[in-house]
Amino acid sequence: MKLRLILGDQLNERHPWFAVPSDEILYTLMEVRSETDYVAHHIQKVTAIFMAMRKFADNLAKKGHKVQYIQLDDPRNQQSFIENIKLIVQRYPIREIEYQEPDEYRLDRTLAELSIKTGLPVTMAKSEHFLTSRDSIAEVFPGKKHYLLETFYRYYRKKYQILILPDGTPEGGRWNFDAENRKSYPKNHVPPEPLFFNHSADEVVTMLSKSGVTTIGQMENNQLHYPLDRAEALRLLEHFAIQLLPNFGTYQDAMHTHHAFGYHSRLSFALNTKMLHPLEVIQRCIDEWRARPGEISLSQLEGFVRQILGWREYMRAIYWAKMPEYATLNYFNHHNPLPEWYWTGNTNMNCLKHTIRQSLQYAYAHHIQRLMVTGNFALLAGCHPNEVDQWYLGIYIDAFEWVEITNTRGMSQFADGGIVGTKPYASSANYINKMSNYCKSCSYNHKLKHGPRACPFNSMYWHFFHRHRNLLEHNPRIGMMYRTWDKMESDERQKILAQAEKYLNAINDL
Repeated sequence: MKLRLILGDQLNERHPWFAVPSDEILYTLMEVRSETDYVAHHIQKVTAIFMAMRKFADNLAKKGHKVQYIQLDDPRNQQSFIENIKLIVQRYPIREIEYQEPDEYRLDRTLAELSIKTGLPVTMAKSEHFLTSRDSIAEVFPGKKHYLLETFYRYYRKKYQILILPDGTPEGGRWNFDAENRKSYPKNHVPPEPLFFNHSADEVVTMLSKSGVTTIGQMENNQLHYPLDRAEALRLLEHFAIQLLPNFGTYQDAMHTHHAFGYHSRLSFALNTKMLHPLEVIQRCIDEWRARPGEISLSQLEGFVRQILGWREYMRAIYWAKMPEYATLNYFNHHNPLPEWYWTGNTNMNCLKHTIRQSLQYAYAHHIQRLMVTGNFALLAGCHPNEVDQWYLGIYIDAFEWVEITNTRGMSQFADGGIVGTKPYASSANYINKMSNYCKSCSYNHKLKHGPRACPFNSMYWHFFHRHRNLLEHNPRIGMMYRTWDKMESDERQKILAQAEKYLNAINDL
């Protein structure tokens, strides 16, 4: 008999493995403490993955497949993949083992030991999910040290013929419409209501509590609103294509106290657990755009395609090209802890209060909230990349290391020194005010650099560039910042730096 291991982020019912049921194949899925405990995860994240795994296992069994499901509280559960597999091998006449390519480096290393630990032949199969391989950086950038996203994106647009004309040029005459996709919400603008699912998570929540699993965040009335199987994921895709895509690009960077989700698809959990394939998501949106050319502009569609075919695949490519060293990079030598209010949202800074509380409430924040609010502040505050990684990896429902660490340690914190981004994504309050309504009801004044009500982002922004001048002043994308700083009066610079020092020394009280 053959044993096949399915991980919690490999819930792809269309995988070739499941084409024909066989009594000679036993599938196993496991809830293990080695996965719940490596960081403190959001309660909705742990619950959603376990509930989705259980539904997946039930569906396999209904289709005639043999399934061994091990719950977290099973007294026989050894709480690790390898130890549980060893027990299964003792119980069943297993002759060989197969598993799908893991997406996280730590699991890749763990499962590579299966053959040694069990004494059986072990084969790793493709997950049949991503549009690129683990070696795609070498494929796109042979022999090069710098890996521009735009080059990567264009390469795979051409490879998969996505929005490409017969002569090889991009539809609309441009590869990138990002410049048109940076608007904040107009006054009184109300996006469509998000599509929520209502799953009672009482059973899993009780199990986690009794088992002593540490989690963060909340789940109101133990109701989980994320899709838990492919059918629900497809409904969410339909909702996005029909209701949200017409304005997605325009407002993808917008932030608002009353609109947590805006025009974002919220498909990342379904994609990252492989309920959906990226190509089918892209194609569904292309079909909607072609069917409604007067209602959906190309800029809306291209912005979404770039997130999936560009950033998502690119981040994974960087991950596999640079791990495990990537997880140790700390370009600025930052060592400060995250402020205590990252776990509560209890701060007077309105942008951070809303973003963090939203994250704790929904296990969700969109890319600009993550990059330019929580990530931006952590960068300016000199927080250790390890702490930032762990916070992002734990709090968001779509966070798996392959996509989290490159976004956080790379793009957000610039701890990789420029592998992912060409400059740090640091900003003062001006950007946050431009893209949101957060500053309008804030205790701090977004226009002030120093003084009792000066927004911390302003002085900390200049303090960051001042203290890292030796690392940044020769960056061609940052030179203007130093010219602006140098033109300020000496007294003004000293006031700004003193204000930043005051805030940094009392960071838990901001």
